[in-house]
Amino acid sequence: MNWLPEDKMTGTLVGRAWIPGVGAGQLAGPSVVALREGGVFDLSQAVPTMSGLLESADPAALVRATPGRYIGSADSLFQNSQRKNGEAPCFLAPCDLQVIKAAGVTFASSLVERVIEEQAKGDASQAEAIRGRVLELLGGSLASIVPGSAKAQQLKELLVRQGLWSQYLEVGIGPDAEVFTKGPVLSAVGTGAEIGIHPGSAWNNPEPEVVLTVNSRGEVQGATLGNDVNLRDFEGRSALLLGKAKDNNASCAIGPFIRLFDASFSLDDVRRCTVSLDVQGPDGFVLRGESSMSQISRDPLDLVRQTVGAHHQYPDGFMLFLGTMFAPTQDRGAAGSGFTHQVGDVVSISSPKLGRLVNTVNLSDRIAPWTFGLQAFFTNLVARGLLSSR
Repeated sequence: MNWLPEDKMTGTLVGRAWIPGVGAGQLAGPSVVALREGGVFDLSQAVPTMSGLLESADPAALVRATPGRYIGSADSLFQNSQRKNGEAPCFLAPCDLQVIKAAGVTFASSLVERVIEEQAKGDASQAEAIRGRVLELLGGSLASIVPGSAKAQQLKELLVRQGLWSQYLEVGIGPDAEVFTKGPVLSAVGTGAEIGIHPGSAWNNPEPEVVLTVNSRGEVQGATLGNDVNLRDFEGRSALLLGKAKDNNASCAIGPFIRLFDASFSLDDVRRCTVSLDVQGPDGFVLRGESSMSQISRDPLDLVRQTVGAHHQYPDGFMLFLGTMFAPTQDRGAAGSGFTHQVGDVVSISSPKLGRLVNTVNLSDRIAPWTFGLQAFFTNLVARGLLSSR
């Protein structure tokens, strides 16, 4: 499987890997790594945490200046990540101490689908009829709407008069973006891992997104890919169920690596990039789609500014999902039933300059519980001598 960027190792690629203990008495643990033409190199002696690397003045330059310790080929770690047997180095989610934040309703199409979910009250069988009504009313006007503008306010008033008021209209076309906490620090899974669906959900979908890496100063240092799994039935019943819909065991995947900004990659590349989704089901079902970041209704830097500033600080930085225009409507079963995941679905999210993130769907209560939290992380770093002089 092609999981690297189209330009291979041209950019500055960093991630995190679980590295088994080497030799007698050596402890296993997570390490910051660099992906290079010559393989994957452990940088933990110089930068124990990804958060710390992103706080440096020039992360890309620091990575280039740090030789690191060779731990294996990039392909071997990717293959190990698919197996996850704990006996060989494998990739983890590329973030550690950063808070995992997400912006919602940032694309016109996702706004329409959120309104449909709410009107259907989480019932997938009602979605198609409501979709037809909403799209007929909107026509082709929504894509050109600038959030917070006078035209956006006029559209909101029209929808309210038609009985289609929704709280999603406020964050979709109003001045303030929806930004929420997707999951706790260290809770994200990486490429190759199982990704979790709440066992009580019967209508859900992947949300393929670009994820920005932002330091404590609000500086965007790079980008990666993510899957912000969405439970359409839970959130459709009530927006107050957002936490239950979004934050479950293994429900957040990020990876396979962070591409730092350098001469080969910038925020403008993020603004122009396309994101592709491929779902291969155990039942033979195939779902494919593609979206362009050029269609986002709020600029990435606006979303960053609405997340961090004098009103809210993140001392260890944060990861920011930028939202998605994907809300699959393709029928998987009976006509009008729409799309929902099945256990065993293989979800691939890719972008030309960010590589490919691959995960297999399972129920959250069947996936191994998350146990390696902050206390275990710092205990491990101290035991490995990585924080002894800091």
